[in-house]
Amino acid sequence: MSRPLHRGVSSGERFSGDIHDFWDRSQLKERTDNGFVSDLFNTGTLRSRHNFTLLFLKFSLVVIIILALSGSFWWTISITTLSRGRIFRGERRLQEQLVSDLWDIGEISLGSATLKELEFCPQESENYVPCFNATENLALGFSKGEEHDRHCGKKLSKNCLVLAPANYKIPLRWPTGKDVIWVANVKITAQQVLSSGSLTKRMMMLEEEQISFRSASLMFDGVEDYSHQIAEMIGLRNESNFLQAGVRTILDIGCGYGSFGAHLFSKQLLTMCIANYEASGSQVQLTLERGLPAMIGSFASKQLPYPSLSFDMVHCARCEIDWDGKEGNLLIEADRILRPGGYFVWTSPVTNSQGSHRNKENQNRRNFVRNFAESLCWDMLSQQDETVVWKKTSKKSCYGSRKSGFATPVCSKGRDVESPYYRPLQSCIGGTQSCRWISIEQRPTWPSRAKLNSNELALYGLHSEDFAEDTQNWISAVRNYWSLLSPLIFSDHPKRPGDEDPPPPYNMLRNVLDMNAHFGGLNSALLEGGKSVWVMNVVPTSGPNSLPLIFDRGFVGVLHDWCEAFPTYPRTYDLVHAEGLLSLQIGQQRRCTMLDLFSEIDRLLRPEGWVILHDTSSLIETARALSAMMKWEARVVETGSTHDEKLLICQKPFFKKQLN
Repeated sequence: MSRPLHRGVSSGERFSGDIHDFWDRSQLKERTDNGFVSDLFNTGTLRSRHNFTLLFLKFSLVVIIILALSGSFWWTISITTLSRGRIFRGERRLQEQLVSDLWDIGEISLGSATLKELEFCPQESENYVPCFNATENLALGFSKGEEHDRHCGKKLSKNCLVLAPANYKIPLRWPTGKDVIWVANVKITAQQVLSSGSLTKRMMMLEEEQISFRSASLMFDGVEDYSHQIAEMIGLRNESNFLQAGVRTILDIGCGYGSFGAHLFSKQLLTMCIANYEASGSQVQLTLERGLPAMIGSFASKQLPYPSLSFDMVHCARCEIDWDGKEGNLLIEADRILRPGGYFVWTSPVTNSQGSHRNKENQNRRNFVRNFAESLCWDMLSQQDETVVWKKTSKKSCYGSRKSGFATPVCSKGRDVESPYYRPLQSCIGGTQSCRWISIEQRPTWPSRAKLNSNELALYGLHSEDFAEDTQNWISAVRNYWSLLSPLIFSDHPKRPGDEDPPPPYNMLRNVLDMNAHFGGLNSALLEGGKSVWVMNVVPTSGPNSLPLIFDRGFVGVLHDWCEAFPTYPRTYDLVHAEGLLSLQIGQQRRCTMLDLFSEIDRLLRPEGWVILHDTSSLIETARALSAMMKWEARVVETGSTHDEKLLICQKPFFKKQLN
């Protein structure tokens, strides 16, 4: 910028005074002879000509200097302004990105300038489940069963890390862990074990530091006989024929401690247990500790976060649900999630006709359920002792042929929401508007069901080629995951409690949570690879809803908002996986921070459990910083993809209790 100015003064001439004064004096001298400037070219002495030439040169030099200075000045101004604008805009973008990153990691809300490791939560939080607190809900005015419902208005004052109980031990490997769990890992008293009343709860024994579930032994063969009885009532030879009858997924309401689902798992049936939150002796907590699918869910006032037409069977064995209550709305909700041709199994003293004749109240309740089931187009197949089995109609025409007056209305298209998220219970029959109305007999049997055919894919706007490519991508991804995890697992823990180690890493993981399940590709690839796991496929409410497709593949899952606590107890999952979730969450309205999300992951994760995150490089780097706050051991892995993506693999350490 200084070059034009340097050239201007290099001639050796220097000027002092005002430019305008110099111009006036020159003009005055030029006019002393004839008053005209032109005369200087024609007359005068050599001296006057010489003076005129000097004046002309000086004037020219002044003009050049003025022009040079002006040009240099305006050029400098323009460049500076342009650069300042670019710098300001660039600085502003950096500031906005910095604010975004700070918000994501929760530092704005924490008021801290540095990333500090989170503190441990107080002792009373070791079994804490946000959104479920019957005592607080009663204080807030909820009653008539709604105190057990999910209410997510309140958040912990600050994020902290939930410690395991004092004598917590790493769970036994599957399948040993299915039948034996450590007492210290769950919150239950000896009295609760001994006084367990339901059929499936009775299949347990307290043995020093362990609880054993011996459903297959000669002493405790009730579950096997019971499931065999249900199969015969349906018209099957035994429970091994459930798959041939189109039964793959079962919702077990009030599941006891999961023995019914544990027995059926050996028959390739997938049973999801749901039960109310319980501060002690929790059915859900013990079922998950056994390595079986379960989540907290309440049949009280809200619809469950499952799509319509999702389960092949709904089972209730002394589940303490008043099916005759809520004007039949609980039965309507059971009907909504039941597939056409599916089965509703109810075992209760209320259904015992001999006992009901002596108990007027039970007789009235039994008659109400029986009549209401008929209005739902359920056909009662059989009754033996306390167990009744109904079959849902597979023909929509049944709803139009019912008797008028008593018939439950069919939901209009506006009210028939396929995937409700904790909406109030409806008083109309749902699922009839769905294009997925296909009876269980017409669906492919398991395991063919997992590979949807072109007609089924067309319901979701998918092509067979794209779906096949997605499947292969996930098979490759799982192979890569396992190649990364295997040496890490066996280098840290060459031996664990239980039997000898199988070929790596077959049984090291059992409970898997996929936080952004897409089409269930991770679940499919794990089963394809022979991994003995079950997967909770979570579809975020902030993204596309693929949950109906996941259920149609014979998997289980749930709709969930990741700005809220997941409906389960601490220390539930061995592996938490999230592909693209951070990118999905970052684009949403900021109701929660990324630190909130990571704190929730830590609550769900078992000690020595694993986290695999797959996302953009920038978000993975942010996540790596957050993993240090969680005290996780972390490493970033290049994916080798053409996209700007990375993997973050973390392990949660096993912290011994450090409380006084």
